[in-house]
Amino acid sequence: MATEISKGRLWAARILCGIVILFMLFDGIGKIIKPKEVIEGTLSLGFAENHLAVISVLSLVCTILYAIPRTRFLGALLLTGFLGGAVAAQLRVDNPLWSNTLFPVYFAIVAWAPIWLMDRRFRNLIWSSR
Repeated sequence: MATEISKGRLWAARILCGIVILFMLFDGIGKIIKPKEVIEGTLSLGFAENHLAVISVLSLVCTILYAIPRTRFLGALLLTGFLGGAVAAQLRVDNPLWSNTLFPVYFAIVAWAPIWLMDRRFRNLIWSSR
């Protein structure tokens, strides 16, 4: 996947992947540990505390798939679906659009950016020059 790309592009992709992986690990592990703030945030979005375990497992599985280069595309695809659910949860409670509600969309763009940077086939799929 990382053939014929510049060092700058490769490092930018690695940094973006690292940001996504660290953020999602922090989020998933935080839901396992269940600090007071996480429980309050979950309750404010209309979920019960017992939903934290399922949400955590789903986010961590997506993150692990994203962290493995061979399964990164599948991980990004699953993360996008997971983040779509986050958008729906934010919409449901009428949180501000540009900050809270669209944050998962912004984050999904950051998650797909390394794939865009490293894989010419993906770039051609999206922006074909034909």
